[in-house]
Amino acid sequence: MEKRRVLSLDAFRGYTIAAMLLVNFPGSWDHVYFQLQHTAWNGLSFTDLIAPFFLFIVGVSISFSYSKIKDGNGSKRSIYKKIIIRSLKIFAVGMFLNLMPFFNLNEIRWTGTLHRIAIVFLASSFIFLHTNWKQQIIIAGGILILYWIVMLTIPTPGIGQVVLEPGRNIAAWVDSKLLPGKMYQGTWDPEGILSTFPSIATCILGMLAGTLLQTNLADNMKINYLLSFGVVVAIAGFFAGLSFPLNENLWSSSFVLVTAGFAALVLGAMYFRMDILNNKSGSAAGVIFGSNAITVYVLGDVLSLFFYGIKLGGHSLNEHVVNLLINHSVSPKLASMLYALFFVCINFIPAYILYKKKIFIKL
Repeated sequence: MEKRRVLSLDAFRGYTIAAMLLVNFPGSWDHVYFQLQHTAWNGLSFTDLIAPFFLFIVGVSISFSYSKIKDGNGSKRSIYKKIIIRSLKIFAVGMFLNLMPFFNLNEIRWTGTLHRIAIVFLASSFIFLHTNWKQQIIIAGGILILYWIVMLTIPTPGIGQVVLEPGRNIAAWVDSKLLPGKMYQGTWDPEGILSTFPSIATCILGMLAGTLLQTNLADNMKINYLLSFGVVVAIAGFFAGLSFPLNENLWSSSFVLVTAGFAALVLGAMYFRMDILNNKSGSAAGVIFGSNAITVYVLGDVLSLFFYGIKLGGHSLNEHVVNLLINHSVSPKLASMLYALFFVCINFIPAYILYKKKIFIKL
């Protein structure tokens, strides 16, 4: 049976990318609402949800893209090459963004958002093609439990005890020994080696949600199961957080569960509204952003060179706008957010043009 396009998945992807732009490009980093910045260490803000949401969506998309091949309706060998090439292209674009604008090879960083997406996509795609949903649950659970054990039982060399502090935990030590190039935080990296493993579990949980949405169950039962899955996983993450706190930098096991649970709830609500009730209002902007998601992400970094980097009268455009708003009695944090929203709208323009011309750039 031909699978219909899932509008909610496209919109969810697009709004997640729009949220990435919103939090990555405030008008001023000195004035940012708490929810629009990453938590310093333990905890959870709106911003902390964005990266795991996107990896969850990658998992759902893998399930929809490769189900026919997995079921024997196509050559797995032919898809292996496409998966590897796509992963390499995403990784390469991530390297380009890291090097931009000065392309100083002495300051090269080998990790980042796109790098993690590339690695997670590669690993998760092969897992999906060679396992069933029960085995995927075991793999995801095994990763989270093993990571939990490693982080909470292995003392950090040189410290002699288990610590979960920034730059002093076992994940940071592994990065300092094995990760080449520059690290984002100097001595450790939030997209480091060990924390990439639980991020694969995030993607696997998305694959499970995608598999559920493709079953022959009635739509109301799909929603019931998906929302129940979200609630149970989020609650499990809450209790897991009592011993292994929610932490995006470490991508803790509790963080995986809580954020995947929330992602399932959001997807379930959007699926009910957009795909079951066929209520498409509010979906257009998300679909437009989502149709060229990674392209829009890259454009954001490129356009920021002008909107944040070029000085006009001694100040960049964002500084001029934020100061103008503040001088007109707008609070500094609100002014900073309004500029970020303006920048999201600027990025919407090329996304809209590409969408209207039916140009979909697939890395």
